[in-house]
Amino acid sequence: MQSALHYEDLCPGDAWVSPWREITAEDVADFAELTGDHDPLHTDQLIDKESPFGGPVAHGLLGLSVLAGLSSAHPCVATLAFVAIREWTFEQPIFFGDSVKVVTSVLEIARHGRRAGRVTWLRELINQDGKVVQRGQFITLVASQTRGHMRTMPEKSAYRAELG
Repeated sequence: MQSALHYEDLCPGDAWVSPWREITAEDVADFAELTGDHDPLHTDQLIDKESPFGGPVAHGLLGLSVLAGLSSAHPCVATLAFVAIREWTFEQPIFFGDSVKVVTSVLEIARHGRRAGRVTWLRELINQDGKVVQRGQFITLVASQTRGHMRTMPEKSAYRAELG
């Protein structure tokens, strides 16, 4: 298991890519049971081809939840608290059988007291066709390595994902 990154390890522009995950009809059924959202748009396998998306689609919040899970280890960070989600958009439907991955990048960092930093992340959920299906910002508090340690900005970061 990789060791967790701390505030001092992060730089704006750092980026990571998660592994792929398939969204199945079973995932959607389980999410409907968990949340109580049994809207036919998500649960009716025989939904009319005349529906807005031509068939059933996954819950948008299922996509957001999968994104949170996939990005929790890519990167693995010493997170102290989840603060906010900003500017979240649902740009494309997620169909049963779609595969998705998450591209995460650091947008902003700022000290938050002596023991943490506030990090703004751009997170994008991308399908197998390369289309962004969801995107927005997560804001978290990330632990510092040492109390009161002030970070200096390196010229180049060690964490640059191959996004191609």
